[in-house]
Amino acid sequence: MPNLKDIRNRIQTTKNTQQITRAMKMVSAAKLRRAQLNIQNLRPFANQILSVIADIATTQRVEHPLLNAHPEDQKVLLVVLTSDRGLAGGFNNNINRFAYKFFQDNRSKYQQLDFLFVGRKGADFFRARNIAGKETILNLAREISFGMAEGVASRLMAEFAEGGYDSVFLVYNEFKSAISQEVVCERLLPVDISKARVSSDSKNGFAADLIFEPEPALIIDDMLKKHFAVQVYRAMCESVAAEHGARMAAMENATKNAGEMIRGMTLTYNKLRQASITTELIEITSGAEALKG
Repeated sequence: MPNLKDIRNRIQTTKNTQQITRAMKMVSAAKLRRAQLNIQNLRPFANQILSVIADIATTQRVEHPLLNAHPEDQKVLLVVLTSDRGLAGGFNNNINRFAYKFFQDNRSKYQQLDFLFVGRKGADFFRARNIAGKETILNLAREISFGMAEGVASRLMAEFAEGGYDSVFLVYNEFKSAISQEVVCERLLPVDISKARVSSDSKNGFAADLIFEPEPALIIDDMLKKHFAVQVYRAMCESVAAEHGARMAAMENATKNAGEMIRGMTLTYNKLRQASITTELIEITSGAEALKG
């Protein structure tokens, strides 16, 4: 049984840990507010740009390499977005388990299945299973910017256009709320314009006989590159917001658990202290009675 000093030390250590988890929760909450505002402002543009591309491509009958789907995918790249740090509940585990299941279910189906990791946790998970990625991009939460996403998107588009891959999938946590994230596996290349909402109203859509300057092929080329970069950036922002939300929830639970541990150890400490005092009083009383006798 631990003595009073050991319990007192454990109580103090748990209090120190509780202060750390409370501070981490507050930091994550502040970062979450900024990340949430960023993703809310980005989503409408990211969703609408595909509709414009689909409208022009459909009415003007424009073809582009980024729109060409292969009959059978043989070479596939899976981009996995995780975080560099832990202490975020199931944020990283959910992504890693989903990506690993995708690998197990499809490695015999595809001729080539490569990984590109954004975040240290994903790279470490697959490295432990002897699966190496093409590249690992770190410091996403600190250095996230459209320029960073555009650089990654440019490399992916170049490899796809050169025939390096038939499809590019992106696995990430989509931000739903501060306590809820959803694992999403999204096919980014080739761009699927069938999912876009094309307006059938001539007032809102583009007429087939409309004259474009520059020509529609050049507009589609420029917009597709912007669209892909925006989608990569949106997924990164979704992942960062989800990470801060998951870490805030995890640190809140850790703070509550620390409080319960402190209360339990304090109760045990008081019981042992009371028992020690009672024992000392009995010994003193017994000694006094012995002297009288």
